[in-house]
Amino acid sequence: MCGILSVFGPDSSAQFDLSSMLSTIVHRGPDDKGILQGDNWMLGHQRLAIMDVDGGHQPMQTAEEKLYSICNGEIYNFRDLQDSHCPSYPFQTQADSEVLLPLFQTFGNDLIQQLDGMFSFVVSDGQQWLAGRDRMGIKPLYYATAGEHKFFASEVKALVHCAEHIQEVPSSHFYHSQAGLVPYYNLPDVTVFQKDQEAIQVALRQTLSRSVQKRLMSDVPVGVFLSGGLDSSIIAALMKQHVSELHSFSVGLPNSPDLKAARLVADHVGTIHHEYVYSEAEMQAVLADVIYYLESYDPALVRSAIPCYIVSKLASQYVKVVLSGEGADELFAGYSYLADYDDPRALHQESISILEGLHNLNLQRVDRMTMAHSLEGRVPFLDIDFIELCLQIDPHLKLFSTFGIEKWLLRKTFEDLLPHEIVWREKMEFAQGCASSEVLEKHAKAVITEQALVEAKIQGFPVNTQEELFYYGIFHQHFPHPDAAKVMGRWEGTLH
Repeated sequence: MCGILSVFGPDSSAQFDLSSMLSTIVHRGPDDKGILQGDNWMLGHQRLAIMDVDGGHQPMQTAEEKLYSICNGEIYNFRDLQDSHCPSYPFQTQADSEVLLPLFQTFGNDLIQQLDGMFSFVVSDGQQWLAGRDRMGIKPLYYATAGEHKFFASEVKALVHCAEHIQEVPSSHFYHSQAGLVPYYNLPDVTVFQKDQEAIQVALRQTLSRSVQKRLMSDVPVGVFLSGGLDSSIIAALMKQHVSELHSFSVGLPNSPDLKAARLVADHVGTIHHEYVYSEAEMQAVLADVIYYLESYDPALVRSAIPCYIVSKLASQYVKVVLSGEGADELFAGYSYLADYDDPRALHQESISILEGLHNLNLQRVDRMTMAHSLEGRVPFLDIDFIELCLQIDPHLKLFSTFGIEKWLLRKTFEDLLPHEIVWREKMEFAQGCASSEVLEKHAKAVITEQALVEAKIQGFPVNTQEELFYYGIFHQHFPHPDAAKVMGRWEGTLH
């Protein structure tokens, strides 16, 4: 995991201090810093060393120094790509991201179609450039303009003081210097669904197991976030089949139901378990930092980001990479409001809709909160093969009314790996399980009066509640740029 930053345009190196801009995202990669530049371009990289720890310095370049690249994330199929498409290329490192260079030489813009992973990258020959983002938008990428200059960066905070306009590169898009913004992938439009429950369960088991194995790719220790809920517990159980000494991490307020459930899973699976009990005062103390790193003031996102921030800090003391259970609720209709759906096709369409919105909501939270502590987060449920498999399942098998419980199919598929009370535990949102939701809302209402909210709305502030106004005040201090609030994701009320 890393932070990337690039500038293209006349006399870029003379007009912009790339080193200073990079310093705003040093948390994404404190292990190493690299800058390459020409008269009209600059590439900068903050590295968190995961693959080829000693040799994987970035920016990377071809031996003849005519092609350059920076990358954030992991390309899981890089070895297969090297063997199939680049057998004669003189690789200089064992890092996964170096494969971008020969792939660009062979495929041009279409190189992105070859990649299996979570990534954002920029490849350039100094004249033209290609910037791309993974299919689900697991890794962030923003672009911005200032006069004749174009910027690309991992986080908004690297751009707010130099750019006139800031926009997000959407998930499954690339941006080319001549072609502009181009989509390259869409979730499948399924018309015939799979109905054989037994065959579906076998496929789910095999595909998720492969996804987890793929995400164990690392030259540094890998752990797991373990909330005690179904999703993270499944990931922990599958990881333990391949990692003999697996570290798991859980946090919560005193008497949090998640802490107790996580201990039960850790004992059952056999992880080296770590937990941290935080106080309400600690939540309030870290709130401003959370909003700064999160780059959002959306209440639902901020609430869930607090425990994610704290558990990331805990995990960073033991490992550099963690897997989490993000994505299962979207794929298996786990959110409470989805229990009201009685039309299978409507449920399927809603699933697609919330999957497409994940990149700047829950995935933004996972990325920013882990990166705040120089930790890499990976999300096995959002493997493209697994997503496409799940979208082929008859949505009738995901309806709450079909089985009287959400995510029945997922529970049934993996019930042999976990304690009965975990498999059939009632679904809780992350912030609820950590007992943080009510604390934050109460704190906000103590600070922001109802009259202040009325006045803020009259002035045109983009807020709806006292809690949101409280977070917005902190956000605006960090990100006064008018585009900062426009590029952030917002829950539309359904998941509050």
